[in-house]
Amino acid sequence: MERTFAIIKPDAVERNLAGTILGKIEAAGFRIVGMKKLQLSRAQAEGFYYVHKERPFFNDLCAFMSRSPVVVLCLEKDNAIADWRKLMGATNPENAEPGTLRKEFAKNIEENSVHGSDAPETAAFEIPYFFSGLELN
Repeated sequence: MERTFAIIKPDAVERNLAGTILGKIEAAGFRIVGMKKLQLSRAQAEGFYYVHKERPFFNDLCAFMSRSPVVVLCLEKDNAIADWRKLMGATNPENAEPGTLRKEFAKNIEENSVHGSDAPETAAFEIPYFFSGLELN
């Protein structure tokens, strides 16, 4: 079994889509081993997205991610990282495949409703950023 990290972003939570997205996650065979709804501070968003700090979109991304609550998740299944990336769809919803979460729910490339780890190393950083080992079961 593999674990990955996911976020239901502010744009989706604001539009009351978290439950619908959670249903699609479970229907795709993922087991939710950790879940929290929380409000990120600006500092928490900056720490989480530190790898993008030199990119021109960093400030807007951190402002967006800290503007309202998110749902953070640890998901588990065989091939979880690749399968979650496939279910999410392309970062730009205009390029996302039909049936993917971003095609269905994203407002635009900046407000694209979900986040997911892109590699085992990323998941290894992202999961413990939000969850202690005792919170995952």
